[in-house]
Amino acid sequence: MKPWVLLVAAVCVLGCSKSSEQSLAKAKEHAGELVRTAERDVAEVRSGLPEGARQLSELAGDATALGDAQEVKRALDRARNKVQDLRVAKSTFFAWVDPQGTVVRTDQEQDLLAGKNLFASFPELRKALSGARVETVGSMPEAAEVAGRKDGQWLCAVPVSNAGSVRALYVTGWSWSAYAYRLENALRGSVQSSIGDKVKMPLLYVYMVAGDAVHGAPVAPEVNAKAIAGQAPLTKLAADGRFSTEIEITGRSFALAVQKAPVFGSKVAIAVLRSET
Repeated sequence: MKPWVLLVAAVCVLGCSKSSEQSLAKAKEHAGELVRTAERDVAEVRSGLPEGARQLSELAGDATALGDAQEVKRALDRARNKVQDLRVAKSTFFAWVDPQGTVVRTDQEQDLLAGKNLFASFPELRKALSGARVETVGSMPEAAEVAGRKDGQWLCAVPVSNAGSVRALYVTGWSWSAYAYRLENALRGSVQSSIGDKVKMPLLYVYMVAGDAVHGAPVAPEVNAKAIAGQAPLTKLAADGRFSTEIEITGRSFALAVQKAPVFGSKVAIAVLRSET
């Protein structure tokens, strides 16, 4: 083989290796950044939900208002608007849930959850009737934010009291697909700001890993989710809660970084795919 051919090959190998190392290092940084973002998002809910429940205490003692679904929706809207942390919360819905677990009304115009029983899909929420805040994960089709594939959710519930007793639950949360979309947009915005317009944007995707399932934004390629799931990342987390590797998806090389997100429980992590363009 001619010397110049060997030189070109060596330059290509070194260049590709450098690019791959850069992607992996950056993907790890992104995953850590998004875990911190998730902690702030959950903190908003934890801080605001009890005050929102206090705003709803009057509704809990008004049987006539509770019989009017639109009045319940208006009360939910008012409660959220009066609490700063809830106004900026990333929740996909807020719901009024009776002591049997049935959703009376959510704040959504198209209310797919109304009349459905949350305790059937999220049994842990029942514990909030004892007066404590409860957070849990699970899956309920009516709470999905993506069509054509399975979705999961993280929920937080606090009791609503009136005359000294718990009359209902105030529940909020988000679907994993919607939250992946939120994190993906935040990451792309952050990266774009850091590199400016003169440097080419890398290809970036964010996925939520919940148990064996991997959820991406509604428009994210499902083939990426399957590739991440194939790595079984939760079984490979190091002592620091991280896992990273290089994978190939449809002929393209990606850096995959996964970091555990304890704020959502022990079986949830955030995954980032990055490829230099």
